[in-house]
Amino acid sequence: GWDPAQGVWGAAPPSQGWAFPPTEGYPPGSGPYGGQPWYPGPPVAWYPPGYGFDPNDALVTPPGAGLGGWFNRCAGALRRGWRQLVPIMLLTQVLPAAVLSVLSLGLDPSANWAPQAGSSASPVLPDNFAADLLSLLVVLIGGSLLVGLVQSVGWGAGTWVITQQAAGQPASLESALRYGLRRALGLWGWTLLVSLLIGVGFCFCVLPGIYLGFALSMAGPVYLFERHNPIGRSFRMFHDRLGLLLGRVALVVLAVFVGTAIPGVLEGLGTSPFGTDPFASAGTAAGVVVVIGITAVLALPAHLAQMIGLLVTYAEQRAHEAPVNTAGLAAELG
Repeated sequence: GWDPAQGVWGAAPPSQGWAFPPTEGYPPGSGPYGGQPWYPGPPVAWYPPGYGFDPNDALVTPPGAGLGGWFNRCAGALRRGWRQLVPIMLLTQVLPAAVLSVLSLGLDPSANWAPQAGSSASPVLPDNFAADLLSLLVVLIGGSLLVGLVQSVGWGAGTWVITQQAAGQPASLESALRYGLRRALGLWGWTLLVSLLIGVGFCFCVLPGIYLGFALSMAGPVYLFERHNPIGRSFRMFHDRLGLLLGRVALVVLAVFVGTAIPGVLEGLGTSPFGTDPFASAGTAAGVVVVIGITAVLALPAHLAQMIGLLVTYAEQRAHEAPVNTAGLAAELG
């Protein structure tokens, strides 16, 4: 007869030697790949915190977040760090550019060349043409090199501020500048090499220079975070995800172009009333310096857009290569 203690379906089958896989401390039904709502346990749509693909990461745009996610992280970086980023950009980008502009305008010998050319019936070179031109070139080239070094301090400092704040860490202005000084020389050297390559590319029908400008756009962030092979890594990122990187960098280039073209036009219009030799008197010299200073400050948004846009783009590229988060990037930055 039937034994009530045996149950409806008879004796339980023997064990087959398997068990529920370990969940690394998560309850069954969640873990790295969460259960569906109809299963026990809360559904988990993403990897656990710290794994790398976090839709709420303040700096890293996860794959699939699209252009909206990229814009949100750019805006968030500016919103969190503008108190530190604005003085950094003023000291390392705006001020050096304004000083170089004033020096080049003051040493421009063309004001002396025009009267000599008009007084001569035959076309001859003005007196001391070679010496004046050489002096101007020395100032422009040497000044550009020094400005590039100072700007590298700002790039390093700004990158550190954005990354630290996105990771929830304090980021003071003094600490940022110290970090920028520590990384400036190496970043400056790689920037010079990248600029040389782009310049050579522009000598070959412009298009190679444009290509190199986009392909090498990640060299600076690669050096700061990885500190090896920035040119090769930037090329690989560009070619591995051509459309993604091209679109992001094109937006940055557009913002920089608009943000620098408008102040440039305003500077030309503002300095033209002071004549070809504005430093001939103290009044016109003061006026032209004020105009150059104001227009240099107006270019501040372009500097911010370039730094923030390229940094957020680099973080997004890293997320497409392997799981990464802001905490990991902050640790790499040092």
